[in-house]
Amino acid sequence: MIDLHTHTTFSDGELIPSELVRRAEVLGCTAIGITDHVDYTNIEHVLSCVAKAEYMEDVMDIKVLPGVELTHVHPARIAPLAELARKLGAKVIVVHGETPVEPVRPGTNRAAIEARVDILAHPGFITLEEAELARENGVCLEITARSGHNITNGHVVRMASLAKAKMVVDTDTHAPENLIDSKRAVEIAMGAGLNPNEAKRIVLDHAIIKELLKR
Repeated sequence: MIDLHTHTTFSDGELIPSELVRRAEVLGCTAIGITDHVDYTNIEHVLSCVAKAEYMEDVMDIKVLPGVELTHVHPARIAPLAELARKLGAKVIVVHGETPVEPVRPGTNRAAIEARVDILAHPGFITLEEAELARENGVCLEITARSGHNITNGHVVRMASLAKAKMVVDTDTHAPENLIDSKRAVEIAMGAGLNPNEAKRIVLDHAIIKELLKR
């Protein structure tokens, strides 16, 4: 199990990085992305702090990937902010997609995909054209465990499957009870419409980590 979308006290999460990573390790997570909410006002501060969490790799059996979730950023500013995040050392770049439970600005999904970010989180009613572009640009579409955002998981899986786009199961963890193990992640993927073999492949195939580390 890998989880590339989580939050700490550096944005709106409840746990400091050390507790978040330890709890994930106990659940069998082998890699975790710490991706706190950022925009142009706080990205330097958040990344400078979260990057220090990599020290845990020396004493724990888990890969720690410092990153960001670009959140409610105007579509016209997503690409330059993603580029800045890379320059500041982000190893995982997530964009807060067009979930139907928040007033995310239309055009965010496409802007994120065109910027070639790593993961488009909870992309809501993403179009087939956008899903196809995600495949072409190597952007993973998220199947989320997060309550509320997950109401369009079935649609996301359908579009991603038609487009043959990459998918990833993430928790969008904000609190201890949000973390899950691989068994639960497989159930979430199956609940979104994938068959058991497809669900297990997405949850247990760690090729995405190798791709991220090459960037």
